[in-house]
Amino acid sequence: MSFRALVLTQGADRKVSGAVETLPPDRLPAGSVTVEVEYSTLNYKDGLVLTTGGGLVKTWPHVGGIDLAGTVEASEDPAFRPGDKVVLNGWRVGELHWGGYATKARVKGDWLVKLPASISTRRAMAIGTAGYTSMLCVMALEKHGIRPEAGEILVTGAAGGVGSVAVAILAKLGFAVAAATGRPQEADYLKGLGAASVIERKEIAEAPDRPLLTERFAGVVDTVSGVMLARALAQVKYGGAAAVCGLAGGPAFPGSILPFILRGVTMYGIDSVMLPKAPREEAWRRLGSDLPLDKLDSTVSEVGLGDLMALAPRILKGEVRGRVVVDVAR
Repeated sequence: MSFRALVLTQGADRKVSGAVETLPPDRLPAGSVTVEVEYSTLNYKDGLVLTTGGGLVKTWPHVGGIDLAGTVEASEDPAFRPGDKVVLNGWRVGELHWGGYATKARVKGDWLVKLPASISTRRAMAIGTAGYTSMLCVMALEKHGIRPEAGEILVTGAAGGVGSVAVAILAKLGFAVAAATGRPQEADYLKGLGAASVIERKEIAEAPDRPLLTERFAGVVDTVSGVMLARALAQVKYGGAAAVCGLAGGPAFPGSILPFILRGVTMYGIDSVMLPKAPREEAWRRLGSDLPLDKLDSTVSEVGLGDLMALAPRILKGEVRGRVVVDVAR
C-alpha cells in the first residue's frame, strides 16, 4: 500500500526543501522489518537535516526522522512479528537510511527495540532519542557510583529535550537537580519537572576562567559543551563525573586537565547512535520504570509532517521547549 512521507530535496545552494508526498511501497529502502509508523519526533539533528542536510545526508531525495515508533507490519526477522510495538533510535536512520517522517519505514531488525508495555508509541516519541540519551547519561552517573546523598547534579541546557527528561528522571530518583538554562522564563516549567534550583546559564558560562573553582556538583549531565562544560567541570566535586552528550555550544571546549588529575573527575562520552542492543534495551526498560510519564506529558507539543520545515530552524536556535512529537498521519 502507498504511504505518506515528508520528502526532502537539496538545491544547488544546499538549502533543503520538503513536501509531503504519497509514495508507492517500492520506494521503501531495503530492510528485514516493515513498520507502520505512528509517531516520530524532532531532535536537534533532525533540524540540521531539514535545513541544510548538516553534512549528514548523502543521497537525495531523502526522508528524515532519526526516531520512530509504531507497529510491526511484516518481518523477516524472527525476533519480531506483526503487531509488536517497537521503537527505533539512531543507527544513522534519518541520515543515511530513510527515517521516521513517513507512515511506513523498512529497517533492519537489529535496529529495533520492543517497547515496554508501560510506554505507548506516542510516549515513546515524547521520550525519543533525547530521553533515551538522558537515561544513558543517568545510567553512566549511577555506574560511576554517584548517589543522591553525594550532592547536586547539574543539568545544562535543561529546558531542551535531553535536559528536560534528565531533570525529570534525576528528580524521581531522589537527586537534587540544578537546572541551568539560558531561558530564565522557563523556571516554573523546570521546577515542575522536579528541579531543586534553576540557574541562569550565564552563572555557569561566565564563572571565572580558572581550571578549578569551588567544588559544588557531584555530577553533571551536559548537553551544551563549549564554555559551559569547561566551567561546569571546574566545579565538580572530588571523584565526581560528567556525562556529556551534546554540542549545542560547539564541539570544542576551552577546558583544562586539572579537574581530572587533581580532583579525580571522570568524563563519560554518551553515544546513542551506534550503541549495542543490550544497553539500548536496558535504557528503555529503565525509562519505563524511572521516568515520571505524567511529567513527561507536560513537556510535549504535537505537530504533523507539514509543520516540520518551519519548526526546524527554531530547534537549531534553541527556541523549542521540551519535546516535539510528530503525528505522521497528520
